[in-house]
Amino acid sequence: MTIRPLADRVVIKSVEAEEKTKTGIILTASAQEKPQIAEVVAVGPGGNVDGKEIVMNVKVGDKVITSKYAGTEVKCDGVEYNIVRQSDILAIVE
Repeated sequence: MTIRPLADRVVIKSVEAEEKTKTGIILTASAQEKPQIAEVVAVGPGGNVDGKEIVMNVKVGDKVITSKYAGTEVKCDGVEYNIVRQSDILAIVE
């Protein structure tokens, strides 16, 4: 199954959360923060959204930083994805 976003939506897949702190302490799953860095899996076409022309600035494969609780979580073929608006993406990580 494939997810194809519409309008200014972007499908992202979270990068694995850190399991250790910088000092070497191993974190349990409940103590780990939700990762904000994700990889772009699919990008919508943009176009006219709410009366404004939207040009998509991200592309598949980009690593991005998103708002902490942005988007809608979906599970497809056992993989968890998050669908966000392009405006919920704060930066592209280079």
